[in-house]
Amino acid sequence: MSALPAGNITALVLAGGRGTRMGGVEKGLQPFNGIPLARHALNRLKNAADFSLGGFALNANNHLDTYGQWGVPVWTDVVDGQLGPLAGMLTGLRHCPTSHLLTVPCDAPAFPVDLPARLAHALALPDADIAVACAPDEHGTMRRHAVFALMPAALASDLEAYLQQGGRKVGQWLQRHRSVDVAFNGPQDAPSAFENINTLEQLRALESRGLPDQP
Repeated sequence: MSALPAGNITALVLAGGRGTRMGGVEKGLQPFNGIPLARHALNRLKNAADFSLGGFALNANNHLDTYGQWGVPVWTDVVDGQLGPLAGMLTGLRHCPTSHLLTVPCDAPAFPVDLPARLAHALALPDADIAVACAPDEHGTMRRHAVFALMPAALASDLEAYLQQGGRKVGQWLQRHRSVDVAFNGPQDAPSAFENINTLEQLRALESRGLPDQP
């Protein structure tokens, strides 16, 4: 079973949210170990273990001049109203120059460096259209991290229709398609790898703990 070729994948960092739970600050620009969260995610993708992606981009709706200095395309939402992560995903699908789009949020700075390779490998399954990361929560129960997803750009029209119908939930949209959960629960996987940051206090706490060890 061979993986989807890396050159067919554009990686998109989602930084287009309002940052409401952070007090309205621009979440993607909050420093983590001296580097803005969104830049940290972008660097992590560029250093993906043994997997050179075909391209990179950012989804953002504010501070475009700052994001624009990072050397990758910055795509603003193609739908009005800042409708959450699905709006960013649709934006990526509409602009995607490759056959597939990989999305990651800007607020989970510990995501595994081998994420792109493992999702791409899963899409070699004959009945898989979308590959989604899945990891244990604090109780050991496996759960989806639906914004960490690899999908074909051809799904843009379907996602746009879902949003026009009032849909807003990533998990619900995924259920419309053949998706495969990719388990990140091996001995080399850090349980907190997909921990997302919603407040400045959580950001400082993770910064003080440090990132989990990863291969």
